[in-house]
Amino acid sequence: MADFLPAFEKMILNEGGYRLTHISGDRGGQTYAGIARNAWAKWEGWSAIDRGETPSADLVRSFYREHFWSALQGDALVSAPVAQTLFDFAVNAGVRTAVILAQTVVGVTPDGNLGPKTLVALNAADAEKFILAYALAKIARYAQIVTKDRSQQKFLLGWVNRTLGSLKELAA
Repeated sequence: MADFLPAFEKMILNEGGYRLTHISGDRGGQTYAGIARNAWAKWEGWSAIDRGETPSADLVRSFYREHFWSALQGDALVSAPVAQTLFDFAVNAGVRTAVILAQTVVGVTPDGNLGPKTLVALNAADAEKFILAYALAKIARYAQIVTKDRSQQKFLLGWVNRTLGSLKELAA
């Protein structure tokens, strides 16, 4: 079974660690440890930041466990690499988008909800084949974003590198 902490540690590196950033053109606005203020304005860590304090690592981990890992039923996924790539993409693109792409890859009707049929299909999938097909689907999704909104082009290389980084373990 997949374990949250290793998936979290890989994801937080992809998000730039425990840093406060505000990148021009980033739709999420101000971001701490990958948590975008525009999307998660009620996250309790923002009040600490507004007071000039640093939110605890436990607060960040619990946020990701609740809003992403649990939403993806990460603990019920058999393959840790499948869980990790699904989790990482959900953090980057949203749970619904991550699930829709995963459902498309495993041949389940894409509805954005990770229910029993999707869970069975993900657990039955060949992990390596899934991860490769999912990487292609993610890159196609990023290309769609940039085609629709050219202002997002500056993020494309980072998104593609993040996706390709998830394939390094397969090559090892």
